[in-house]
Amino acid sequence: MNRSAPSAGADAGRRKKRTDVDSRVIGIIEDVRKNGDAALRKYTRRFDGANPRSLRTGRAEWEAAFSQVSRALLADMKRAALYLRRFAGRQLRAYKDFEFEIEKGVFVGQRVTPVGRLGIYVPGGRFPLFSSLLMAAVPAGVAGVKDIVVCTPPARDGTIPLAMLAAARLAGVRDVFKVGGAQAIAAMAWGTATVPRVDKIVGPGNAYVNSAKRLLYGQVGVDFMAGPTEILIIAQDGANPAFIASDLIAQAEHDPEADARVVTDSGKLAARIGGALRIQLRDPKTSSIARRLLASRELILRVKGMDEAVELANRMAPEHLEICVKRPEKLIPRLTAFGSLGIGGLASAVLEDYATGLNHILPTNSAAKYTGGLSVRDFLKCQTTLRVSKDGLRRIGPLAQRLAWEEGLPGHVNAVVQRLRAIGAES
Repeated sequence: MNRSAPSAGADAGRRKKRTDVDSRVIGIIEDVRKNGDAALRKYTRRFDGANPRSLRTGRAEWEAAFSQVSRALLADMKRAALYLRRFAGRQLRAYKDFEFEIEKGVFVGQRVTPVGRLGIYVPGGRFPLFSSLLMAAVPAGVAGVKDIVVCTPPARDGTIPLAMLAAARLAGVRDVFKVGGAQAIAAMAWGTATVPRVDKIVGPGNAYVNSAKRLLYGQVGVDFMAGPTEILIIAQDGANPAFIASDLIAQAEHDPEADARVVTDSGKLAARIGGALRIQLRDPKTSSIARRLLASRELILRVKGMDEAVELANRMAPEHLEICVKRPEKLIPRLTAFGSLGIGGLASAVLEDYATGLNHILPTNSAAKYTGGLSVRDFLKCQTTLRVSKDGLRRIGPLAQRLAWEEGLPGHVNAVVQRLRAIGAES
């Protein structure tokens, strides 16, 4: 079964929408570059309806975060941060300094160093997600980043949620700034009197945030453009329909544009999932956004077999992929494009979101075909080194000289020739 291809009209509509967003964001970026804090205050009033006394979170607000946030929540955040540190620490073991002799007298190596100053963007809106702050800041700290700042939109009263500040302090964040949207990305990219310029920006955001990240890439490093959440569940007979329905609802409640689907080769299971959805959507606690989304989408995709399901999953490259099948070990090696993979009915994406040490800042819009989720590697620079002895230069210098000559670069040739002459080995 093929996922429905977008029409030419839909593609044109998306391109126009992106162009419109980009044109607005370009103006915001330029305004922030020229006018700094004054522009930030203007956009904070316009877009967030807030006029905080200071764009920087003050000492009293930090103190309130730890005096007013419940002990139970602090303990839970500490435990979640512990798992993140453990997983990031294990990832870090894959990145080591080394040097070896690639040819006699020629020593090549790698130095792994952390990003200097990191900026994290945390969305506000309906759900200020302190968990996303932990997901970005904790691995950065494990990587060795010493200077971490956060930008997030303030509430109308000019405050930041206390749980967000508590999470920031637990994760080693230095400063939290009351700035949201494209203007926050511009502020961290250019620097203002209040918001420091950073070397890299990470974190999810809306279309305006992603546009700013895309437009400012090069001026500042960025992670990737994370859009509305996605989940695809591959299921066979024997899977728990209530589990599947609950995971579809969980992702759908994030965003009106979320993409939540299940693919199965069983008509019986499809009917049971549909029934479980109808039951769970009657729960008054279920988000109205989830209800509207799940009522308006083709959620259950039928395929002839698991070969077709795997092909579909690899083509869609979903943010979250779950497999609830009888023989997962047969499918896993063939699944190549996903942000994170949940294996078995108990491995809900919600557990990945909070309690496993895995990172929930993941690629969307099929970006999983070429990148993975946020990890410790995003906060590291793998820098190469070279040492060459006279004997080594004699061995590799003529090779470099010949290749440079064939490419028509006499200056390159000369740089080698000068050294070969100096050691009496001109070719």
